[in-house]
Amino acid sequence: MTPTSSGWAPTLLRVRMSYPGYPPTGYPPFPGYPPAGQESSVPAPGQYPYPSGFPPMGGGAYPPVPSGGYPGAGGYPASGGYPAPGGYPGAPQPGGAPSYPGVPPGQGYGAPPSSASFSGYPQPPSQTYGGGPAQVPLPGGFPGGQIPSQYPGGQAPYPSQPAAMTQGTQGTIRPAANFDAMRDAEILRKAMKGFGTDEQAIVDIVASRSNDQRQKIKAAFKTMYGKDLIKDLKSELSGNMEELILALFMPPTYYDAWSLRNAMQGAGTQERVLIEILCTRTNQEIRDIVRCYQSEFGRDLEKDIRSDTSGHFERLLVSMCQGNRDENQSVNHQMAQEDAQRLYQAGEGRLGTDESCFNMILATRSFPQLKATMEAYSRMSNRDLLSSVGREFSGYVESGLKTILQCALNRPAFFAERLYYSMKGAGTDDSTLVRIVVSRSEIDLVQIKQMFTQMYQKTLGTMIASDTSGDYRKLLLAIVGQ
Repeated sequence: MTPTSSGWAPTLLRVRMSYPGYPPTGYPPFPGYPPAGQESSVPAPGQYPYPSGFPPMGGGAYPPVPSGGYPGAGGYPASGGYPAPGGYPGAPQPGGAPSYPGVPPGQGYGAPPSSASFSGYPQPPSQTYGGGPAQVPLPGGFPGGQIPSQYPGGQAPYPSQPAAMTQGTQGTIRPAANFDAMRDAEILRKAMKGFGTDEQAIVDIVASRSNDQRQKIKAAFKTMYGKDLIKDLKSELSGNMEELILALFMPPTYYDAWSLRNAMQGAGTQERVLIEILCTRTNQEIRDIVRCYQSEFGRDLEKDIRSDTSGHFERLLVSMCQGNRDENQSVNHQMAQEDAQRLYQAGEGRLGTDESCFNMILATRSFPQLKATMEAYSRMSNRDLLSSVGREFSGYVESGLKTILQCALNRPAFFAERLYYSMKGAGTDDSTLVRIVVSRSEIDLVQIKQMFTQMYQKTLGTMIASDTSGDYRKLLLAIVGQ
């Protein structure tokens, strides 16, 4: 296993997560992620109009890599990776989850907004899923945020995904009404002109425009002033604020491709970034990323993964970057039963582990199908598939397999947990914080915030405010919607 630049050994990643048993009554359907049959929106090679050398190849200065490399200077917490205290919110308590009336199966897939794509930029393939705002009551929490001692190991039981959340997901950033790209370009130009920079004016515009609108501002700026907005911003900003602003101005597909490239450049590989992107995106998103990676960096993503990873982890990531997961949203309960049986016989039911069986099922089955398989597994074996994966695997392949299962249970909870661990303990992993806040800001950040409060008895905004400072904090809070 390649150690990350923070230098912690893969052994720290072995985690024992206590997930409550899954009830036979099943889970509410996850809100239509991923949408089926969406058209590819990646432009032809060379159509991402970034200035040459943006970002520079060969480990240049964009964005500045914090000392100690990515992840952020503080590195990942030594607490060992992903477990939410108290288990995953997608897993209801024994005794059964309530059935949710009025949620027809497969409801809640939304098509991308109809605004025309601009100068060859792709739209985020999945900006909104389904209907209006999901109202989720915030949990009463425990007094003072303390978990009562009667829960073993200080682990509180967390509810499954609330009914309202199954109706659809939404981002915190919506396209601005009465949008005028030229007016915005002019405000940005004034903010950067003369002595000093008016960061507040930049924050106000960037945080309240959709990604598509930011692309239009970038084009208008070049048309009006004959200058490149990105270069101007880079010369005015530095550190985390620069990284955050530049991330917001990259089209979503380009940002994912750039993050993957950045994770594999230079010494060491940031395996967590590869897992976070490749194991959570939809088929269309992954295919678009693969094409963009080739057209922008002139490289083959699969080849780079093969040369930077090895063993079962390499095989899992290569499977992921095919973008071929079944996306049929209906569940085949007979298959779930058979898959559960096969997984048991490939792991807990034998000496050693048949890793290829786990890879095959977790890489090909749809997320709703995997959720049904997890329920069948716990009914059949009286064990929890996530904890079985923890016993049978270790290191990055364990993290990757768990990420797939966690997304099948409750995708927003997975990202909430990643955000929590990016800020928990000494130092902040700013790259992870920026990447998740930006990449989910138009997809499901509303639900991520709700799950965060439920899981950690504090709001995402509170934690960001206490962990960051200055304009960087202002802009993050503006995106998160505090």
